[in-house]
Amino acid sequence: MITLVKDINEADGITHNGTMHADEVFATAFLSLYFGNFKVVRVSEVPKDISSNAIIYDIGKGKFDHHQSNARIRDNDIKYSSFGLLFEEYGLRYLKKLKLKNTKAVYNYLVKDFIEAIDAIDNGIFPEIKSIYKIKIVSDVIKMFNPSYGSNDNEDEQFIKAVSLAEAILTEELKNVIGKVNANKKVKTILNKTKGPLLILDEYLPYEETVLTSLAGKKIKFAIYPSNRGGYGIKTIPISTTEKTSRVYFPKTWGGLTGEDLEKETGVKGSLFCHTNRFLMTASNLDIAIKLANIAIDVNEKE
Repeated sequence: MITLVKDINEADGITHNGTMHADEVFATAFLSLYFGNFKVVRVSEVPKDISSNAIIYDIGKGKFDHHQSNARIRDNDIKYSSFGLLFEEYGLRYLKKLKLKNTKAVYNYLVKDFIEAIDAIDNGIFPEIKSIYKIKIVSDVIKMFNPSYGSNDNEDEQFIKAVSLAEAILTEELKNVIGKVNANKKVKTILNKTKGPLLILDEYLPYEETVLTSLAGKKIKFAIYPSNRGGYGIKTIPISTTEKTSRVYFPKTWGGLTGEDLEKETGVKGSLFCHTNRFLMTASNLDIAIKLANIAIDVNEKE
């Protein structure tokens, strides 16, 4: 739990006041999760004669700041922000406190999946996004908590709100990453036993990233898995982690159809649903799912 205090001598952590950004907000959220009850003071500058043992971050040009000329940069040229620096210092210790399996793998995945992006954006490396509509990334969402023009919002109260959201996001991200890391080994085992273009799972597992980053996954065209709505889902596989175009699509004539209309078009009883964009289908059982996937592979529509 995070508490804001006014007296710097009472604080466990010291960060900057004024406009909030995702890096110190997520840094604060992480420190709150790691230490439990954590008192933070927000200041415009750190006193030169400070004698506090508090963790100073995103200000003061110390170990957990990144605004100095000799700030640390990763091997991939992504500069650390306060969040990345603090997670490097305390992240493994936090994960070990949670008594997780595959601690190092979870740590590495979390850095690549989430933390590096926060660091990069705070240091001015923005993603290239081609879209006809406005996209808000996590850093944009955190910025929304800064007091709006003309509002009477209190800066510190808004900071607490942003940190609470960041704690929730970080907690869910960690659960998601743990699931993916634990599933990775299972998916690899199935992939290595799979001879054809269909990845068939007997339970739903987060499979896509493992498929797209492994040599054995290059041959896979569709994944088939039990659907939480009943029956089986059949999903196309993207070309790569960065190119979301499918390797093979379901036939154009199937798109948007359901029930009897879809059965008539496919010629397969038990065809349930085909997404309008033809990247997802459902079938009443595994054999029908396999049959539909094989028909799509034979038709071989690339767009």
